[in-house]
Amino acid sequence: MDEDLRNIVLGVLATGLSASLGWLTRTYAWRRRLRRKQAFFGLPGHAECLLVVNREAGGDGAVHRFDVFALLELAALVKDCGAQAQIVQHDRTHLGFGDRTEFCVGGPGSNRRMAAHLGSLLPGLTMNTEPEPVEERGAIEVGGERYRMDPGAVEYVVLARITAGEGGRPVFLFCGQRAITNQAATRYLARHHERLARKHRSGSFVLLLKVVNSQAYGPDVVELVADVTRAALRAPAAAPAAT
Repeated sequence: MDEDLRNIVLGVLATGLSASLGWLTRTYAWRRRLRRKQAFFGLPGHAECLLVVNREAGGDGAVHRFDVFALLELAALVKDCGAQAQIVQHDRTHLGFGDRTEFCVGGPGSNRRMAAHLGSLLPGLTMNTEPEPVEERGAIEVGGERYRMDPGAVEYVVLARITAGEGGRPVFLFCGQRAITNQAATRYLARHHERLARKHRSGSFVLLLKVVNSQAYGPDVVELVADVTRAALRAPAAAPAAT
């Protein structure tokens, strides 16, 4: 009887020890992933960040519903990091960059903050904001290539993480040809941030993404076209002076 009791006690102790080790291992792995995620987004616990929202063209200050969806996905990422987000309109943001993480949504035609970022942070990348001609509307040009959209069929969006400024906190840019492509870029970031963190670590990157058949698949089918970091960060060569 004593032998049976001892075996039961040893079994209970072994089970408890195994469960404790498993819990400690899972907790360590979870905290390690969280620290990596916080480092990638520049969002340590209780940090503050900016969500810069654009306006819908012709909407008198309204925000397109797909941009609202993009903001919701970004807010979830911020919350997972244990940080806090402040939503500000693009034309009321009179702050520098680097002191806090910033997520800027929308193309330069509807977001003044994005236009400023493209000019100062990505001088080698431009987006056409002119309404005419129609086939050139929203065209993205980088590295000598021009990417035109076919609305609802093939559209492009730039996803960038730029580290600049004295504070070293990153600026994330979601610069798409249509509002649905902005949401596609935020969803792509949410799904692939671990892979992007392993590849780029704490450095800057600029990715050109293609959204395929959004009229049927929404923002879910996204393909990586190219890593255009080098071309986007480099200012274009000045045109030779006329003689």
